[in-house]
Amino acid sequence: MTPSQPEVRKKAERLDERLRPLLTRIGVPLLRISLGVVFLWFGLLKIFDVSPVSGLVANTIYWFDPDVVVPALGAFEVFVGACLVAGRLMRIALPLLVLQMAGTFMVLVLLPEVAFRDGNPLLLTVEGEFVVKNLVLLSAALVIGSRLAPLGEGGSGSA
Repeated sequence: MTPSQPEVRKKAERLDERLRPLLTRIGVPLLRISLGVVFLWFGLLKIFDVSPVSGLVANTIYWFDPDVVVPALGAFEVFVGACLVAGRLMRIALPLLVLQMAGTFMVLVLLPEVAFRDGNPLLLTVEGEFVVKNLVLLSAALVIGSRLAPLGEGGSGSA
């Protein structure tokens, strides 16, 4: 016999009641850790000079020596990633992450021929997509920051 619509809805509500507390408990910590892993990984690639975006970084901030700035940016990203994975120094790491993310959008302004096909800002290249997806990483950082305990209430800056 096929369950009726009210029975299916009731089962869905029971499942929802069970899952939502779990998702509330693990969602932001998993978001923080996964964002940290991404920053660690990308930073290490820059430090070891095997990042596929090293040339893009060098061409975007052309006024700096790429042999210095790319590994330095990698070290910056490793620091942010380690803080995120460990859940420590969030009030330092998150603003640094926002600063780094803002810097990635310089590609759209300084190198539009690299970011957009045929000069059309609606037609992204692979590099343009790589940059625009950083909106998601930036939003993830904002969600993580929104869940920090207030400093006046014993919040240590950890998450």
